[in-house]
Amino acid sequence: MWQVFALRYAQHDRNAQANFIMPVEDAHDAMPMDYFVWLLRGPEGREILVDTGFDTATAARRGRSILRPAEDGLRALGTSAEAIRDVVVTHLHYDHAGNLGLFPNATFHIQDREVAFATGRHMCSHCLRHPFEVEDVVRLVRAVYADRVRFHDGEGEVAPGVTLHGIGGHSDGLQMVRVATERGPLVIAGDASHYYANMARENPFPIVYDLGAMVQGWRKARALAGGDESLVIPGHDPLVCRRFPVSDLDAEAWRLDLPPYS
Repeated sequence: MWQVFALRYAQHDRNAQANFIMPVEDAHDAMPMDYFVWLLRGPEGREILVDTGFDTATAARRGRSILRPAEDGLRALGTSAEAIRDVVVTHLHYDHAGNLGLFPNATFHIQDREVAFATGRHMCSHCLRHPFEVEDVVRLVRAVYADRVRFHDGEGEVAPGVTLHGIGGHSDGLQMVRVATERGPLVIAGDASHYYANMARENPFPIVYDLGAMVQGWRKARALAGGDESLVIPGHDPLVCRRFPVSDLDAEAWRLDLPPYS
């Protein structure tokens, strides 16, 4: 069984309509976005990081606010970027793959389709490459040549109890992570759904490569969680911090493996 920590490292103010494709009644209401990385802590202290966040330079360039660098959050939980041996990259957008250089001892786990997408013909179109930072992609390619990348094609396993599930949608090679916890199979859906409301309203987030795959991804996330929607964790929803208990190790980390508040 694994412990799962959501580490919040940044925020961005938005209104509700910015988070949905179809019109919403609360269009002008505030609906801010939180940014997380997820630390998995398993048997015998094994640790796996899901996504790496972005750095201060990228935050300034894209108008985001860093609350605390991701590497500082790891230290608060008693580990370090250098100690991490496995990093799951759900996809290569700037807010999920922006600090790859901080993990010199890690193997990166990624879908074949995502690397092909981020280095292929679609990156010739600004509207598709906008969520990527070229230097992040280059760092991943350098890691490939250094034998530090493990490619997955659809379903895969990082460790016993931690499996990967390619779905596409938001980005062509997006993958979710299923984690065995005491309360059941937790699904880090990541950007398969940015907010709980994207799934609940069946109203997609507007950055999307394959809308059909995104919709099927919601269904797959629920199925992987055994039908318990409290076990499906969206990628950017501030409600995560209200629904789950804060870690006793750090005030900016939440324990997703513990039961949510009712």
